[in-house]
Amino acid sequence: MRASILALLKDRSMHGYEMIQEIGERSGGAWRPSPGSVYPTLQMLEDEGLIISASEGGKKLYTLTDAGRTEAESGPEAPWEEAGRGVDWEGVNEIRQAGFGLMEAFGQVWKTGSADQRQKALTVINDARKKLYLILADDH
Repeated sequence: MRASILALLKDRSMHGYEMIQEIGERSGGAWRPSPGSVYPTLQMLEDEGLIISASEGGKKLYTLTDAGRTEAESGPEAPWEEAGRGVDWEGVNEIRQAGFGLMEAFGQVWKTGSADQRQKALTVINDARKKLYLILADDH
């Protein structure tokens, strides 16, 4: 996270949310860091004197300091590219759709089903989770 923020700020000053979006775009959607990883890293970099922030319209705009620029120049050029390399996007979308479909069906049973149907649905979900872990435990 640290190297990515420094690399982004080499180009221009940005808001935290902008950084999240930018990393998502530059990695081709493979990596979209969470605010829970970005903002603490920004605070740490600010504490270390590598970046400074200025309030702009209720948001903080982050900029490299001279020390931050020196560190950014010596760091990796585009750390987010690694995240998108060798990803099977078709497979990722297939898995995502399967997961969403499963949760949609579970949600429907939970909203409209009887107590007995809800319990059965919960059993199915728990069994599926166990079976998925068993796949990993299985000898290749």
